[in-house]
Amino acid sequence: MDTVGVWSLVRFAHVAGAALWVGGQLALSLVILPLARRLLAPEAKDRFTAAAGRRFGMLTGAVFLPVQLATGWAMAWHKGVTWASLAEPGYGRTLATKLALFVVVMLAAAGHGIAQAKDRADLARALAVISLVGSLGVVLLATALPAT
Repeated sequence: MDTVGVWSLVRFAHVAGAALWVGGQLALSLVILPLARRLLAPEAKDRFTAAAGRRFGMLTGAVFLPVQLATGWAMAWHKGVTWASLAEPGYGRTLATKLALFVVVMLAAAGHGIAQAKDRADLARALAVISLVGSLGVVLLATALPAT
């Protein structure tokens, strides 16, 4: 059995960060918010969902996003990825697609927060679904990439 090296720890941080981020989105969307809608009075529900969304957004901005960007950049550097190699078939194109989808997810998540703050619930909900589905797509594409 090989020892756990630095790159194993970097990959672990990347995968753990993604699992916490996407898992958090799933837990909020599928468990916590539906229960809040069902069990709380309308005013309490609105305060709870807004507070839960703000807290998850702060965690994303302060922890999940920096970890994903730093570890993702480090693994790409370690693997020798260049801008030109992102256009190459196989690893390059899969990584480029993953990165593009990640940008879409971040834009949808930011738009969700803005729509929520402006009391545009339908738009906020649609952007949350786009962000969640896109996040699952990012994870799916990540599974297609070989380990560094």
